[in-house]
Amino acid sequence: MPSSEAGDGGRGAPHAAGLAGADDVVVTATLSKSLGSQGGVVLGPARVVDHLVNAARTFIFDTGLAPAAAGAALAALRLLEREPERAARAREVAADLHARLTAAGLEAVRPDAAVVSVRAPSPEQAVRWAADCRTAGLAVGCFRPPSVPDGISRLRLTARADLSGAEIERAVRVIGETRP
Repeated sequence: MPSSEAGDGGRGAPHAAGLAGADDVVVTATLSKSLGSQGGVVLGPARVVDHLVNAARTFIFDTGLAPAAAGAALAALRLLEREPERAARAREVAADLHARLTAAGLEAVRPDAAVVSVRAPSPEQAVRWAADCRTAGLAVGCFRPPSVPDGISRLRLTARADLSGAEIERAVRVIGETRP
């Protein structure tokens, strides 16, 4: 997704649409995909947030974020404020990764942000593939049912703004060499 659609500096679609901070807009965001932390947030009017804190079963019976995770997300936000070009660079890296993976004959989903997924033949093969990648020094995520619908098990790669062309090429090589 071009940076103008994602919000300049990675600020997201509400910012790009001129709705960020509006009194009647509620936004949910993942801290794991966007800021390299964990968990997620709901941003909106105080009355909505208060209602969720007091009435949403999924919130009430969930564990709060660890202070370290909240601190990591805050540090990432501050970094993006100082260096907004990092968001665009992460999307460029994801697009490059996608192009190289598909050129290598792998079925990869065109990214609209920094996450690129590669289709695996089966859940069992996805697990083995991810383990083989890790053994070769490449950490990848592995998604299979029930976290995704049947028939779409995938490896999941997260592009970072600081990855070099050589690191991207190595990732593609490892994924290709360990392919089931």
